Amino acid sequence: MSTSSRRDFLRATATGAAAACIGLETKELRADPLGMPIGFQTYPVRDAIAKDFKGTLERIAGMGYRAVEMCSPPGYAGAGYGPLIGMKPADMRRTIEDVGLHCVSCHYQFRELKDHLDERAAFAKKLGLTQMIVAAFGLPAKATLADWKQAADDLNKIGEKLRAVGIQCGYHNHDMEFKKLDGALIYDELMMELDPKLVKMQFQVAVIHLGFEAAPYFTKYPGRFISLHLADWSTEAKRTVAIGKGIVDWKQLFAAARTGGVENYFVELNRDLLQDSAAYLHGLKE
Repeated sequence: MSTSSRRDFLRATATGAAAACIGLETKELRADPLGMPIGFQTYPVRDAIAKDFKGTLERIAGMGYRAVEMCSPPGYAGAGYGPLIGMKPADMRRTIEDVGLHCVSCHYQFRELKDHLDERAAFAKKLGLTQMIVAAFGLPAKATLADWKQAADDLNKIGEKLRAVGIQCGYHNHDMEFKKLDGALIYDELMMELDPKLVKMQFQVAVIHLGFEAAPYFTKYPGRFISLHLADWSTEAKRTVAIGKGIVDWKQLFAAARTGGVENYFVELNRDLLQDSAAYLHGLKE
């Protein structure tokens, strides 16, 4: 074999090997549901976050997570995020990215967005967020359906302002939206009141413990969802369990999530359940 032929052969072999590695890496990445990186919500590990922000993120990233959803430090100061209030958004973003994570979504209190929207939006832009999620309206247990509708109208206005600066507003449900008022399910009423373009939904899969599954809502309201909070439920133990250890049909859920419009998802579980959940999701084939 001539020198030039040998050089060409080695170059082709190296190129082929590199392509194969890239192919394997891509295949490995796409093994995650929807071809999206597995994310986690920081709220269940907020105490650890408060003590060691970078170290906690680094340890969870080591479990296979590649995305993180934050909670607003000022809005959640009393819940454990207070130590992060003094951190500049650029520094927070650098810390997150230095450990191999990315952050496009964050939870906010409804009141803080009503009172400090411009400030929170400016912080979000510097942090690199494209989604700002209202965690709850904070309505009292005795709130009427009219109160819920008024809150939805107020959120539409917030969503309109956020859209103008390139951020998608979202709403995260809890158990209370799956109760009935005046014979109507609150969640369905919200879906009628919220503007589909201005406010997307973040579905809390944990409501399966009430008997409500995510997949039917994705097909009932196509394109209305932006993200998911993932948790599983054991009917035998009557408690939350790691992803894949409970009754949720995850293949059905993720297949329907495409119809729902889901763009990302976050495991919301205690730290002791995060490792098993990541392993299950990473191996889940659609």
